[in-house]
Amino acid sequence: MREEKPKAPSQKNKSAKTKSWFWPIVYSGIAIVFVGMIWGYNAFMKEDSPGSADIAQQAPNDNLVVETNASKETLKYPFSEDLLDDVAILQDYYDAEASDEVRENSLLVFNQQYVTNTGVSISVLGQPFEVVAAMSGTVEEVINDPFTGDEIILSHADGKKTIYGSVSGVLVKKGDEVSQGQPLGTASENEWNKDAGVHLHFEVHEDGVPINPGSLLGFQ
Repeated sequence: MREEKPKAPSQKNKSAKTKSWFWPIVYSGIAIVFVGMIWGYNAFMKEDSPGSADIAQQAPNDNLVVETNASKETLKYPFSEDLLDDVAILQDYYDAEASDEVRENSLLVFNQQYVTNTGVSISVLGQPFEVVAAMSGTVEEVINDPFTGDEIILSHADGKKTIYGSVSGVLVKKGDEVSQGQPLGTASENEWNKDAGVHLHFEVHEDGVPINPGSLLGFQ
């Protein structure tokens, strides 16, 4: 009797076995790629979102935030507004087009010579008062002078400079970043302008030229 050989697996069975593992692998690969795309898209959107960008800009350098805010500020009084009712302008800014009375009041006398006032002399009932930054900025210079009183010069984001003279007890130093309203020192008297008593000499410069602080502030 002839021995029968086992039948070889049919092509159909081979194909079925191949399909049993082939498609799950394909589906798994597609799923991995799809998940990767979603993850990458979310990461990209998170980095590009405005909120994240703001935080990233603020975190490395807080001065950037101060400078951005400072450029939008308007000049304020160099003293607490609570004192406004008690403030007096002892000496005005010299303006050639002002009335005779104002021009006369803006002439300072020193060594029997007249000097035109490039700022305003501010008094609060003749008593010492806290001097504050009229705008946020950088301390450009602190000048210690016992004869004229100490002077603080601030530079600001809009190009202006403010000058605070006849000050004592200076609380800042060159290079400091200050915020609007931050205390700088205390108004005091000095030998150069002795007749004014305790006062603050306040100047505003624009493009290197003194301008009338009264044109920016409601001094009366």
